[in-house]
Amino acid sequence: MGSPGSSNSATAPRLGLSDPIFTGGPSEFDVIRTRELEKFLSDAGLYESQEEAIRREEVLGRLDQIAKKWVKNITRAKGFNEQLVQEANAKIFTSGSYRLGVHGPGADIDTLCVGPRHATRDEDFFGELYRMLAEMPEVQELLPVPDAHVPVLKFKFNEVSIDLLYANVALWTIPEDLDISQDSILQNVDEQTVRSLNGCRVTDQILRLVPNIQNFRTTLRCMRLWAKRRGVYSNVSGFLGGINWALLVARICQLYPNAPPSMLVSRFFKVYNLWRWPNPVMLCPIQEGSLGLPVWDPRRNFRDRQHLMPIITPAYPCMNSSYNVSTSTLRVMMEEFQRGNEICEAMETNSAGWLMLFEPFQFFEAYKNYLQIDIAAENDDDLRKWKGWIGSRLRQLTLKIDRDTKSMLQCHPYPGEFSDKSRPLHYFYFMGLRRKEGTNAQEGEQFDIRLTVEEFKHSVCMYQSWSPGMWIHVCHIRRRNIPDFVFPGGIRPPLPIKQAGQSLSTAKRKGNSSQVDAAVNGKKKKQDDVDVETNSREPLCQARETDDSGSLVEIRAKEQFETDVKDISNNGRFPANPLCCGKEVKGTVRCSPLVEASSSASVSSETGEEKLVMEQPCRPFVGHQSPPKELDELENDIGLTNQVQGGVGGAKVELTQSLTTKQEVVEPATERGPISSSKLLQNGGLEELEAIELTGPLSKVASTSAAAPKKPLIRLNFTSLAKATGSSA
Repeated sequence: MGSPGSSNSATAPRLGLSDPIFTGGPSEFDVIRTRELEKFLSDAGLYESQEEAIRREEVLGRLDQIAKKWVKNITRAKGFNEQLVQEANAKIFTSGSYRLGVHGPGADIDTLCVGPRHATRDEDFFGELYRMLAEMPEVQELLPVPDAHVPVLKFKFNEVSIDLLYANVALWTIPEDLDISQDSILQNVDEQTVRSLNGCRVTDQILRLVPNIQNFRTTLRCMRLWAKRRGVYSNVSGFLGGINWALLVARICQLYPNAPPSMLVSRFFKVYNLWRWPNPVMLCPIQEGSLGLPVWDPRRNFRDRQHLMPIITPAYPCMNSSYNVSTSTLRVMMEEFQRGNEICEAMETNSAGWLMLFEPFQFFEAYKNYLQIDIAAENDDDLRKWKGWIGSRLRQLTLKIDRDTKSMLQCHPYPGEFSDKSRPLHYFYFMGLRRKEGTNAQEGEQFDIRLTVEEFKHSVCMYQSWSPGMWIHVCHIRRRNIPDFVFPGGIRPPLPIKQAGQSLSTAKRKGNSSQVDAAVNGKKKKQDDVDVETNSREPLCQARETDDSGSLVEIRAKEQFETDVKDISNNGRFPANPLCCGKEVKGTVRCSPLVEASSSASVSSETGEEKLVMEQPCRPFVGHQSPPKELDELENDIGLTNQVQGGVGGAKVELTQSLTTKQEVVEPATERGPISSSKLLQNGGLEELEAIELTGPLSKVASTSAAAPKKPLIRLNFTSLAKATGSSA
């Protein structure tokens, strides 16, 4: 065990793009905290039983046998000679959490089947192998996803979930000792094969680039649990997935090569709370390679220049693994990093514990306003396909809202879906909505996302495997109208009562906001001059132990740490990449300043005037555009009907009417003509228009008839009730 206050980066192993920040070993405090953390992870049920581990190995062995039999069958069917049939082979590899050794009970196994050049993906893998698996009684819930970015077969084999990718390499026979870490395996293959191989290659490279695999695994288990409980573990939703969190943790392990897991967790939040996004996180330099495959390079590629939170894979071809992150989801994650850092700082003074860090995020208490996306299909098979497609496209709705409101309307997608036992063949998704913090909600200011929602509907309804009965419905709901089935046990919890000392200081969050703003925006932050050698870096908790007063050493250590993180994050940028130099670049996507944590932001938003308008298009979708003249006309012509005919299968879309504070029902438009907006808000806007539908089913082919009936205009007034009634929603 190294000396707590020592640093010897000159002799420390160099892993990554920079020298370690601190190479000393753990203190006694760190050892105690690590034991507490390991017990917490064990009590949380993160480790599988020996019986389940054996069953997983048996399933992988059986899958390998099936793949070998499949290759021999198709080799014979294609007329190859018997010798080649006997030599025909396929091999199964694992990747992801299983390969990293951090999987838990019931987790999927990410697998890769490597086959010869004559075993094609479309005809043989999604054809013959699919048919073989479909006939096996051990296989359940078989779902092919050939159109995914990385084509995959999803199924359960003896109750073990499998995600099976395929790579047909440029070899006639696959040797049993095939080494897919060699770049030569990527020669003369298609893009899908490169992406499929990349998962295994990246996983193996991560394990080579961390100084202590066991400490890495414990820390990664911790961060995966934290991310899931805080609602930021989902690549498909625009947050980060398993490989992203593994890369972030691996970089911290490189910066603190001798640190135990408890210290690595603390430094994870401390470093990424100050990270200067969009400077990339990289475990090693990007290699151009000799095969000419495209790599992540914002100097050359416009799309790479738009990435907000680049986390670069270490295996050739090096790519950004977090391209799904949007302005809204980045802001949510930065808020969570700030919260985690504050709790870890409190833990250093024994004023907080691990339980506080892992406290679940109360998503349905954090916002006043939500979007509810309801999908349905006619049978289980169609619903499974429809759910997979919608889930993969919901991120686009967040991106489109960010784009069309210039990031002034922030979306927080819930990473998962819900079901209601009373409504079979339905699934529900939710997004929290709020105005960007720091903006003035001027009277009459509106967010018009009608065309945004219509564009989203249009894109998802272009699903190639669409079947009659596949249906989607989007509506705005208030927090008090969240359906009960989203809560554990179907029981709505009482609204929490904010008390002094119940949470971390809001003032402290605001005090740190300038630091985090600089990290999110990539802007240069003015720092005081610090005369400290680059290689004599110390963590803040160690600095406290070396000075009786603690104040001067603590300040200097904190300033030095911030300088180190700035240097390290800047180390990853390309010298000629303007986006990574902390300057605003015209035409590029930039991150907005960080807002307060969701819980406190939702409270403050309820005490101020806020008005948000989301309107339903009154004509078929013809592409995203802004017709101000037509929208002005629609403002003065609000027609509400009980039902709107049209969409997929001619399904009916019900419109829930608004209730005023006096419980008066707003009558639908009749022969007497449309209802004016002033009549709808005749009670002075004391209560918002409730739960009115934004979307209905879309027709596969948009109508272009000039005589098409107008859809209702939806006005949602978000004016706070707190100011008028003295109570929150």
